[in-house]
Amino acid sequence: MQGPEAAATATPSAHHRTGGPHGLPQDGGSARTVYAYAADPEASLPDGRFVEEVRTALHHHPAPPAGDGSLDALFRQAADWASAERERFRALLGEDGEDGGAEGGHGGAPARPADRPEGHRQVLVRRAVLGCAPLSLMSGAWLQWLSAPGNADAPLVLRILALYAADVGAGHPAASRGSAYLELLRRLRLAENAAPAVRLTGDQRITEGAFRLPALLLAMSRRPDDFRAEILGADLCLRAVGLLPALAMVRAALPAEADWDAIDPAHRRDPEGPSPAEQCRTAVDELLAEEGDRAADAVRAGFHWALAALREWSEALHAELVAAGDPAFDMAELMRLRSREGAVYHHQFMLEGKSLATWLAECRTDPGPLLDVLARSKLVKPGRSGASSLVRGLVGERGPMFRVFSPEDLVVLRRWIDSLPAKPPADAADTAGAAPAAPVTSPQSSPARAATPGTAEPLAAVAGALRAGARSPGRAPSGLREAYHLLMNRTDTPALRSWAMEYVAGWLARSRHGMDRTNMPLPERWGHEGLRPWLQAQHDRHGAEFEENAAIPLPSREAVVDDTVQTAPLTLIDGSWLQGFTDYEQASSAIGHSLFETYWDELGNGEPHLNHPLIYRDVLKEMGVELPPTASAAFARWSGFREESLELPVYWLCVGRFPRTFLPEVLGLNLAMELSGVGGTYRRARLALKSYGFSTRFVDIHNTIDNVATGHSAWAADAVDTLLASLPDTPGPGGRADVWERVRVGYRSLNPPSGMGARLAARRSRLSGRRR
Repeated sequence: MQGPEAAATATPSAHHRTGGPHGLPQDGGSARTVYAYAADPEASLPDGRFVEEVRTALHHHPAPPAGDGSLDALFRQAADWASAERERFRALLGEDGEDGGAEGGHGGAPARPADRPEGHRQVLVRRAVLGCAPLSLMSGAWLQWLSAPGNADAPLVLRILALYAADVGAGHPAASRGSAYLELLRRLRLAENAAPAVRLTGDQRITEGAFRLPALLLAMSRRPDDFRAEILGADLCLRAVGLLPALAMVRAALPAEADWDAIDPAHRRDPEGPSPAEQCRTAVDELLAEEGDRAADAVRAGFHWALAALREWSEALHAELVAAGDPAFDMAELMRLRSREGAVYHHQFMLEGKSLATWLAECRTDPGPLLDVLARSKLVKPGRSGASSLVRGLVGERGPMFRVFSPEDLVVLRRWIDSLPAKPPADAADTAGAAPAAPVTSPQSSPARAATPGTAEPLAAVAGALRAGARSPGRAPSGLREAYHLLMNRTDTPALRSWAMEYVAGWLARSRHGMDRTNMPLPERWGHEGLRPWLQAQHDRHGAEFEENAAIPLPSREAVVDDTVQTAPLTLIDGSWLQGFTDYEQASSAIGHSLFETYWDELGNGEPHLNHPLIYRDVLKEMGVELPPTASAAFARWSGFREESLELPVYWLCVGRFPRTFLPEVLGLNLAMELSGVGGTYRRARLALKSYGFSTRFVDIHNTIDNVATGHSAWAADAVDTLLASLPDTPGPGGRADVWERVRVGYRSLNPPSGMGARLAARRSRLSGRRR
């Protein structure tokens, strides 16, 4: 059972503390709302008020620490703070691995290591690991949308993409920094709500405050055009901090339980390359050179906000860990979490003249009185959990509370019972309705609350703006050219998003039209042997066709130039059908890792001289064609492009926004695209280009990296096989046959039929979508 957020803290009595470190009784939480929404790979966050509320949240902090205000000074401040804070957390473990605790919590004498019961070390580790999970599971995710079809040839963007590729472990499944953290959670058996990361928002063991920093980072990542400088500033701060201070304590306790170098965002993953901090700083310097003072102010604002938010959260987490030295802290939190559901039952069970259901209902705001009455009840033998019916008969297989508490919960219950004095104080013995040993203050007056001003209020405004965003749909594109231009950026409006969804639906309906009557290259059924044998056969066919067509005259120079120009709207956004797989969890998934690596390759792996759009522009220049920047409105309106030359690229730009909704179709399209020229078309294009003295580098590089053995074509086939092998071989939606048919439609969508029947099918689909 799960109840309201356990984030309230009150001054404890002698034998109990209440709630978590933030002192806010909450049912849900604004930070959780923003985190959950922004973690969606198909998220669309509004502009206008939402952007302004995010900016307000970024500036909701005290003045920056003393210093000259330069980035170098801020970097040193962040590194120095992190170093001292790590020592403070490590001290909680005590010397030689013993439990520390010179700081004793809120009220009462500090607990000495010798006073602490066994298991306190495990409590510290568990709470620290859960508290760091919202940020660490998405480590680096705020960089995920800084590349877009319209800027994918910019050197600054390529630098950022290189940094991000290291964070996600480009080319390998489950190799991201977040994946390394997930493995730590699994080793500690804390991962039941951790994958995908959005499920963390339902884990009430994690306080609302732990979501504030990553929630705002993820929200900014969905508005990269508005917050690029702030994102880079925040990223630079996080690289300066490195391993989160609380995790330094966990690393000291469990040095071999995790890949700590991968978890540490400051640790280089390429031993020969620059450090992540150096990479980020270089990107920041390039941004400042391009945009000047405005960007400099925004970078510093992002850095300062991230450091202030880290300090607030770390202080609250440290307070929580100190308070957790008292076993009653965990017990109070457990009772609060279970109180809402438990209050529905237990109306007949009386404790000191009041039903247990009533005690539980009151426990939602203050669990202290319930803990006191339980300690005095017959359910508990103070100091002897083994003899207490609360953790024996009542929860046994024949008991009325069987399976109400998890094994982890029972550990908390036993630890609390064992910590109770064997003999209660004389003034509390056998006195019905006796008061707690010390008064319980209200959550709002708790010291932990006062120590954590936080960003709760601004986050509430951000969440409110997020919910209201759909009420301002904006304007849909008037045609293909305007759509092409608007789709160059990651951000959108509800109207543009609906237009894109309709366009994809219509394009796929056109692709599906008459497919059963066509000689379709992909087989009707997917076989257990996978697509590799089929892939090799197709490659052989391409080679044979090239040889058979060797005698056919090459196209004229004018035709070669015209084809190169008309293909520019497509080729200058190379890889855009895969843009959705830059999303953090997609980029390191079993299916998505190879799609991200393909996207990463198309853009040159961070190297401008390998960037496919830039290579293609060089060919165009050789032909005497100078095009406007790809992201500009002038490019989409350029009179040299025929209208039909924008149809397929607009489809790429639209379908790339929906990596989950159209996953099978994107996989089919990707397979068709990567295989299309290998062994045949690229070789013939090379002959044509060479014959007129044009560079063949673009087709040469594609004929090699798209190869069917170890290249993009092979990865595309493997991605399809990974998906199909995971599905049940049953009829109906979601079954293997249904999904395979969608893959085949996606494959055909690279070159759909253009006849009247197919276009009518597309029109009907779009109209049907609007009616729905």
